[in-house]
Amino acid sequence: MNAYTRASAIAIVGLSLILVTACGGGSGSLGTVPPVAPTPGASAASAAPDVTPGASATPSSSPLTPSAEPSLGTPSPSSSAATTGTMVVRAYFVLGGAPGSAGLVPVLRDVPQTAGVATAAMTALLAGPSVSEAADRTITTAVPAGTTLLGITIKQGVATVDLSTEFDSGGGADSLRYRLAQVVYTLTQFSTVTSVVFQIEGQTVSVFGSAGVVLDGPVGRADFYGQLPSIFVDRPAYGAAIGNPAHVTGNADVFEATFRVALLGVSGASLVDQQVMATCGTGCRGTFDVTLKYSVAKDQWGTLRVYDLSAKDGSREDVRDYPVWLTAGG
Repeated sequence: MNAYTRASAIAIVGLSLILVTACGGGSGSLGTVPPVAPTPGASAASAAPDVTPGASATPSSSPLTPSAEPSLGTPSPSSSAATTGTMVVRAYFVLGGAPGSAGLVPVLRDVPQTAGVATAAMTALLAGPSVSEAADRTITTAVPAGTTLLGITIKQGVATVDLSTEFDSGGGADSLRYRLAQVVYTLTQFSTVTSVVFQIEGQTVSVFGSAGVVLDGPVGRADFYGQLPSIFVDRPAYGAAIGNPAHVTGNADVFEATFRVALLGVSGASLVDQQVMATCGTGCRGTFDVTLKYSVAKDQWGTLRVYDLSAKDGSREDVRDYPVWLTAGG
């Protein structure tokens, strides 16, 4: 079984990111993905462009060539698209798994070029996971079907998002927190947004849902650490090209702040497996930023794996696998 198949079985399957953590922030390239029908797009999230996969889940044998990145400026609530071109935004869904490995996951979406980047990202989120991402219900969304975006305003770092009443319906406390987290992480991918105020049908929400989730003013990423896996990879996004050398960033809450990051080739063989230390751990979320040097004979799908080692018996735990596109050279 090749690495892409294995990654699919485990977990089928842009705009400066402010990675808000207890100990600091970090960012990096989301990377590019070789879609079946290449559609280059630029992201304002980093110096490298991001390109979403095509409609088919079948990997292409040829990756896209990175292109220059234009500046998209400040996110605007306007939803009018530019007449030409596309751009890439990210939406956050929920990647299933065992306790410690399940939680939010970023995916890339290719959308028409627009000044209304926040609106574009929210529209992508409300559309839900793709068919291939949702296979075997591995990637899901807690946002109720039928939820519509009624408006977004951004002022002094606070995004006020107005959603239809469907967003406030159904589900227990866990589902409610996940859907709130999905919106918060999707909107705070933009440098102009650090926190979010929620409205339902024009009315600001202080107690959300029938389970009574309290929203004490604007909420940010740190308010939803409980919806992250123990080791949260935010860049590259799920299913993106990882570059060579690979650059991986995120945050983690693990024992003594140490864990491991590995890359597996198409055959499943380990290409690199190294220890990483976050800026803090054991009860707090620390950031990490690691570069992985690897060698493959040709471009191919592989697996990015993050995991911890049990202090009790050394076994792997909190394992989280991403399909990634590996490139020869480096």
